Amino acid sequence: MFTLKQFSYIKYRKIFYLISIGVIVLGIGVGFIRGFNFGIDFTGGTMLQLDMGREVSVSQLNKVLKSNGIDADIVHAGEANEQVIIRTVQALDTAAREVLLNEIYDEFDLTDDSVLTIEQFGPSVGEMLKKNAVRALLIAGIGMLFYIILRFEWKFGIAAIISVIHDILIMIAFYGLFHVPINNPFIAALLTLIGYSINDTIVVFDRIRENLNLMKKNKLEELIDISINQTLVRSLITSITTVLAIIALYILGGQTIRDFTLPLMVGILAGAASSIFIASPVYYELCQASGGPKYKARKSKNKS
Repeated sequence: MFTLKQFSYIKYRKIFYLISIGVIVLGIGVGFIRGFNFGIDFTGGTMLQLDMGREVSVSQLNKVLKSNGIDADIVHAGEANEQVIIRTVQALDTAAREVLLNEIYDEFDLTDDSVLTIEQFGPSVGEMLKKNAVRALLIAGIGMLFYIILRFEWKFGIAAIISVIHDILIMIAFYGLFHVPINNPFIAALLTLIGYSINDTIVVFDRIRENLNLMKKNKLEELIDISINQTLVRSLITSITTVLAIIALYILGGQTIRDFTLPLMVGILAGAASSIFIASPVYYELCQASGGPKYKARKSKNKS
């Protein structure tokens, strides 16, 4: 027998709200005070990919970059980590790049042939990415809202969207609190999370809808608690197995894969929690404010 069978989620809903709000305010507050760590994709800058001929330590390269007053993210690439990718949020003009490359050539005994790629990113590209990301999130949110309203009812739809917004804010708070770089993979992970989170929430909502017609003698808060407990094992197992697979990708994959899987792990855990502790309690609040659930209205007709 599952030990949390009789746990009351609705009774303690305000505690869950306060915990979520506290985490979000803390993370986003730290992010604004310290500044979010936007990567080259959003701020603009320079990307250099070099074939070093052997694996070199990041600290050695950082020493050369620091001597030129340059802060950069450095990751290994290629077979046996013989290549390096240097990303700097500072836009280096031709003269600055020449000075930097010449010092790298001297330090590591390289030539011009070692340069594989040089790319410049302007700030306007980053602004365009931010705007497109916001548009994508809005379109996805509106589409899901309409679907849930048609499939269920408006209170389910509003509760689901609030739950998704909660998950997005938790991810942003995580990035602000731990100063993790925000790049293109973050946007991809965010859009993936929205689909995953709404799916988990729909499972709980579907059980609530079924029980509204089956458990007519139960109070709404009891019905919601029972519905959550009935789907709890499924939600936990699905989320845990997904996170375990993503952890393997994070450990074995390269830097680009890690940039994608890290926010995905945080988002999946936040989505699993919100479908249990946020979405259903918010649905309960909406029902209390609007006179009860749509499906519960059939109760009086059946009794008459």
